[in-house]
Amino acid sequence: MKILNTSIHGILDYATVIVFAAAPTLLGFSGTAAILAYLLAGVHLAMTVLSDMPLGIVKIIPMRLHALVEMLVGPTLIAAALLAPSLVVGAQWFFVASGIAICAVWFLSDYASATQSG
Repeated sequence: MKILNTSIHGILDYATVIVFAAAPTLLGFSGTAAILAYLLAGVHLAMTVLSDMPLGIVKIIPMRLHALVEMLVGPTLIAAALLAPSLVVGAQWFFVASGIAICAVWFLSDYASATQSG
């Protein structure tokens, strides 16, 4: 059931950037966990700004690729946090929850509803 159109998906993407960027400060992450959160915020921001969707700004990344990246990132975050908890000491639950949320948004998003440029 695809209940999230690309406009709502874009809002959720920008909210995700804010969550990843704020997590180290608000939740007290340090070391690798903080670096990973900031890196994910940057990558997610770039993907969102560059995606061909209503809230994308440059629109050079097709939504098909955007969807593929999210389909891979969600499970990877979950697996990494569970299989290598020493990498994200003190933040394991955050990365598992983030991965689950990304998977849920991927599953519920109607990527075909994107406006096509050109």
